Amino acid sequence: MNPTPANLFKDLSGYTPTWCAGCGDWGIVRAIKLALSEQSLGPADILVAFDIGCAGNMNDFLHANSMHTLHGRCISSAIGMKLGHHTRPVLAIGGDGAIYGEGGNHFLHACRGNHDITVIAHDNMVYGLTTGQTAPTTNQGTRTKSTPQGSIEVPVNPLALALTQGATFVAQTFANNSRHVADMIKAAMQHKGFSLVNILQPCVTFNKLNTYHYFFERVTYLDLARDTASLDDALKLSMESTHERFPLGIIYEKKESVPYHEAITHLPADTPLYMHERLVDLSVLEHLYR
Repeated sequence: MNPTPANLFKDLSGYTPTWCAGCGDWGIVRAIKLALSEQSLGPADILVAFDIGCAGNMNDFLHANSMHTLHGRCISSAIGMKLGHHTRPVLAIGGDGAIYGEGGNHFLHACRGNHDITVIAHDNMVYGLTTGQTAPTTNQGTRTKSTPQGSIEVPVNPLALALTQGATFVAQTFANNSRHVADMIKAAMQHKGFSLVNILQPCVTFNKLNTYHYFFERVTYLDLARDTASLDDALKLSMESTHERFPLGIIYEKKESVPYHEAITHLPADTPLYMHERLVDLSVLEHLYR
C-alpha cells in the first residue's frame, strides 16, 4: 500500500536545516517536500543532484537518492542520472551562481538537448554562501563585496536564456509562497522534457537590496487561463522579467516535445540503462590491468 502524502512528507523531512532565519530556502524545501508528497513520491522514487552553496546544503535536509556535486555540475550529473535510470524523475537543485554562472554551459546544452530533468534554481541574486559577492543575476550597479563601486555587468535573464536555448518548460515563482512554488515544481516534473523553475529567493543576510519587501512590490501572478504554448508571447513576457517586474507562473510549456532519452533508439522505454546486459565482457579486459 502506498504511504499517504502526510507520511511521505514526514519521510522526506530529513534533518533540521541550518540556514539563516528567514532565508528563502526554508520555503523552497517545504515546497519541494510538498510537491513530492502530493505526487506520492517517496525517497526511493526520485533522483536528485545538488550543487554547492546554500541551495546545495539541502542535500542534508531532503531524504532522497541524491548526490552533492561539484560547483556548477549538478545539471550534468542530473543528465547522467536520467540516462542511467530514465524511468525515475530527476531534479537538479542549485543557486543562481551555480546554475547560470559556473554551470551556465551545462544549462545551455541541457536546454537544447531537451533532457528530461527539472532544474530548480534558487535565485537570490548574490553568492550567498560565500557572503554576498556579485552573481550572474545581480542587478547592474549593485554594490557587493566583489563590486564595491557597483556591478558593471548586465544581469542574466534566466527565463529568456532558457527559452532561447530550447527549454520546453519555463516557470518562475517566489519563495515566500510555498504553495505556488510546489505547484510550479509539480507542473515541471510532470512535463516531458527540460524544465526550469526559477525561484526568486531573498538572502536575508547578504543581500539587503532584494528583500521580501522588494519582491512583494514587484511580483505579478499570471492568469492561470492564459496560453502557455506561444513561444513568442513567452519571450515577450520573459523580457519583462527585470528588476522592476517579475511575472510568476508558467511562462512557457511546449506540450508535445520529445525528451533526449526517448530519442535514443537503443534505449528501451521500460528498462533503465543500468539494468542492461553489458555489451562487453569485462573479463576480456583484465589483461590491461596486469
